[in-house]
This record gives sequence, C-alpha cells and structure tokens, in this order.
Amino acid sequence: MTTSPTLKTLGNSDLQLTSIGFGAWAIGGGNWDFAWGAQDDDASIRAIHQALDEGINWIDTAAVYGLGHSEEIVGKAVKGSSHKPLIFTKCSMRWDGERKIYRSLKAASVAEELEGSLRRLNVETIDLYQIHWPNPDEEIEEGWAELARQQKAGKIRWIGVSNFNVAQMKGAQAIAPITSLQPPYSMLRPAVEQEILPYCLENGIGVINYSPMVSGLLTGRMSAERVAAMPADDWRRKAVEFNEPRLSRNLRLVELLREIGAGHGVEPGVVAVAWTLHNPAITAAIVGGRSPEQVKGLAPALSFRLKDEEFTRIGEFLAANPVA
Repeated sequence: MTTSPTLKTLGNSDLQLTSIGFGAWAIGGGNWDFAWGAQDDDASIRAIHQALDEGINWIDTAAVYGLGHSEEIVGKAVKGSSHKPLIFTKCSMRWDGERKIYRSLKAASVAEELEGSLRRLNVETIDLYQIHWPNPDEEIEEGWAELARQQKAGKIRWIGVSNFNVAQMKGAQAIAPITSLQPPYSMLRPAVEQEILPYCLENGIGVINYSPMVSGLLTGRMSAERVAAMPADDWRRKAVEFNEPRLSRNLRLVELLREIGAGHGVEPGVVAVAWTLHNPAITAAIVGGRSPEQVKGLAPALSFRLKDEEFTRIGEFLAANPVA
C-alpha cells in the first residue's frame, strides 16, 4: 500500500503542493546563455511522466528556459499524461532574433510574454505566474501591476515573484498580494535565511526554493572529472561552486550526505532537498530531472525528512569547512 504525499498550501492561494515539484530549467536544451548542454526531448517527456507517476503534482518552468523550448516540452508532456499537474512559469527574461537575452517588465511586454507562455504550454490559465528577476528595477511595479490585471482577467490564477529581496517584496505587496517567492536556497546558498525567509513566514508568503541540490552538485553523481568534461555550453562550468577552491569542499560535503542517506536508503540529493525542507518557511522545493532514472532516484524527497541530529551534523560540517 502506498501513502499519498503530504500537501501544503502555497501562501494565500488554494494551490496544494507536494513537497517537491519538477523543475524544467535543464530540459530547455542547449544553445542559449544559461543552457545545461544538449538534451533529448523524448527523455525530458519521459522524465516529466515519471515525476507525475511518482505523485509530484506541480511543474515549474520559465519562458526563457531554452528560449521557449522548455514550456513547449512541458505542454507536450502534460497533454500526453493522464495526470493534470499545476503549472508554474515566469516572465521578464526575453530574447531577440539572435537568441540574445534582454529583460523587460513593461506592461505590454509582460502581456505579450503571458500570451506566448499560454500558447506554448497549451493551457488557458497558468496556475502561478511569476516575475523571474526583479529587473529592470524601475519597471517592477509596472510589471507587477500587469500580473495583477491579468489575474483579474482570469489568465493567471495566482501571482508570485522570484529572486526578490524584502524591499522589492514590500513594494509589490503595496500593489497586490504576493502568493509566493522563489529564491535560491540550499546548504551552500543559505543567505535567504537572514531576512527573506523570516519576512515570508511573517507575511504568509509561500516559498518554493530552487536549486536545493545546487544544480546537480549535491546529487552524488558529480565528480571533478565530470565537471571537467561538461560541454562548452553548460553554464555550470563557470559557476563558483563547481570550481576550485570550493569544488573539493563541496564534494566532501556530498560524502557526508551520502553517509546520512545510506542509513535510509536514499541518495545524497534527497538529503540535500530534505535539508531545505527542514526550514519552516519553505512550502516546497524545485527538483530538476533530465531522465526518468534521475527523477526516480529523487522521488523519495516527497516524504523523506532529516532527523534533528542529522541536520545538526550537516551544520557542523558547514561551520568547520567555511568558504575561503
């Protein structure tokens, strides 16, 4: 007998989320500024189907992932599934005819982006529509007001923000309520614990954190050799956590996660996700997957939780091995 995953309400919405959702950044494919290298679309669709079969009930994507391609793949995968997940996407990062990315939160631009996302996802309403990045800063209020207008028009059910700080959230809140924030949060990127997560907790803003496994680094499948062999268009080659002096420290951390996970029969990545879910401000975490096998290995994060002493062990490692 299988037990149903626990659901949590996202902020002020009626959205009931499983504790992890499928993140669709990496399935955008190659040949764009923040690519993860080439990706097989059939594998992406099978990965999404695997996630839905495991009980995951929401997918997070963005227009810019693969310059529209990720949304198209999500649309195809959901159309071909008996499961009907909640679908979240984002606006503000656009691209021109030469695949160069630019940013806009002008009302007309946001409205145009929304229509493009609805078309690619093949839906009439988006469950959660988010401002991807708070820039241009001077256009945030105009963009947020447009999201609120589109929500009233019925094209969006709930509206959220991503990568915002407290001051930016306060500015948006003065115009329309924020359902959720999407920040980067992991044991290697804990900065939001200081002000941002407490603010969300105090103000009833849901939080879905991205990169809980630091873009694959904490999955247990990464090594110095694998990092060195990454394709030229994999953005992680230039990321600070994937390079020395941090890489060696991070791979030692993975061995601790492996040891903790082994006691429960779960992968290091599941432990990394559970570390973020330990924070009471976190509603749910975004977990990416590029193949059904990856998704299957991470699905235990739906229910696995760290014991307090295990959480403490990780904290002791991080304190004893600070970033130089």
